[in-house]
Amino acid sequence: MSFNLESTRKEISEWFFKTYFNHWVEVGSGKRKEGPEFILQYWGTPLYATVDNPPIAEWMMTGEEIVGFLELQHKLLKEGGYSHTHVPDKKIIVYNDNGGAIEVIWSRRAADQTELQRYVAHFEIIKIDGVWKVVGIQSRNTSIEKDEDSINKAWT
Repeated sequence: MSFNLESTRKEISEWFFKTYFNHWVEVGSGKRKEGPEFILQYWGTPLYATVDNPPIAEWMMTGEEIVGFLELQHKLLKEGGYSHTHVPDKKIIVYNDNGGAIEVIWSRRAADQTELQRYVAHFEIIKIDGVWKVVGIQSRNTSIEKDEDSINKAWT
């Protein structure tokens, strides 16, 4: 049975960039008063993650480990006065009806547009029982000088 590539791409885009992304930013910036446990709506268990700074390469097998991973991210951002994330480039890859990937450059910023962090990230996602979940995250630091707002340049 074939699948509808464009319909699935639209579904992934709406879920990731309208639902998940907005929720993450609102909690991370303090605009939405929720604890980090909200992330379990979007990140599956287990979850693997590799990050270059701070150096992380691990399987998170429990919700508690996943929440702790997010708490570390939010702590660093809040200390810098995080308010929003700019997305200079993104790419959605559709594998099939139930699997895909998102590649994105996150430019995490303070209200005055100061860039606090800049990452290129690859998210593996799956749909189980009609619900999309992130099951893998790989990312590394980048810079505007290196990536020139291009995912392809950021990974080279």
